[in-house]
Amino acid sequence: MKKFSRIMTASVLALSLAGCGSSASSTASSGSTSDSKSSSGDSYTVGILQYVQHPALDSATKGFEDALKDEFGDSITFDEQNASGETANCSTIANQFVTEGVDLILANATPALQAAKAATSDIPILGTAVTDYATALDISDWSGTVGGNVSGTSDLSPLDQQAQLFKELLPDAKNIGILYCSSEANSVYQADTITKYLEDEGYKVSTYTFSDSNDLQSVATTACQDSDALYIPTDNTAASNTELINNVATEAKVPIIAGEAGITEGCGIATLSIDYYDLGKQTGEMAAKILKGDEDVSKMKVEYASKVTKEYVKDRCESLGITVPDDYVEIESE
Repeated sequence: MKKFSRIMTASVLALSLAGCGSSASSTASSGSTSDSKSSSGDSYTVGILQYVQHPALDSATKGFEDALKDEFGDSITFDEQNASGETANCSTIANQFVTEGVDLILANATPALQAAKAATSDIPILGTAVTDYATALDISDWSGTVGGNVSGTSDLSPLDQQAQLFKELLPDAKNIGILYCSSEANSVYQADTITKYLEDEGYKVSTYTFSDSNDLQSVATTACQDSDALYIPTDNTAASNTELINNVATEAKVPIIAGEAGITEGCGIATLSIDYYDLGKQTGEMAAKILKGDEDVSKMKVEYASKVTKEYVKDRCESLGITVPDDYVEIESE
């Protein structure tokens, strides 16, 4: 919350000297420090609701925080909460932020955005790592702006170009399986969209959906048995279970092309991906404009990553005998 400025600090100090309790004095002293980069002297609390912990979302959160620290220094405070992949937790956390009266909410991933939007129509909300806002928020007449108290950034990379990776890397593949969580709205959107592009290229496409991590292994096994290659979109449940998917795919010798680098590193061979740290930083820059009063969130268009990169995992490509063109960048394992 915005802290009172020097006038209130002086008033509290006067009351304290008159014999009032120490708690009010302590509250006043928690305002801006001398190192603050905020020109107004205000300070802010931002609630961060991250759907689940995995590298892509972690990077987006880090970029967001770094952008705001660069802008406000010690005048910015983060209440960072992780829902551990549970939509019910998202609602609980979002309502907690509303009760606390935070100045802005970052909703990291689609379920987090949906919960934040349901919790408040007043506090500004910025989404990040959300693929399609129209799908996530059930907007039928999408114009590029959500309106109300919501805006943010999208992690959608061009799905037509992702489909082309199959032709470049797997020219003999004929049957493509798409593996994703049916309860994630943006995974459904990506699967439906890339299916059209793959079918236009002459592939036979089948979808293999799991409801949660409990049935993922059996669904992944069936997908590998029926497919020459798999595609996994930017799916949070898949991203949290790449080791399981990798074990199944490696045994079946089925290559996987994924929608982002984190899933690719965990179980895939290649991706056309954005940089999630940069996406988070871009979202943080939007947040700074809102907090300073320079922009109205209701009028801010959803923004997209400025560039995408073809990336590959060297050892998996080599083990499967896949020749990788020169314009791919190797994903360095951590």
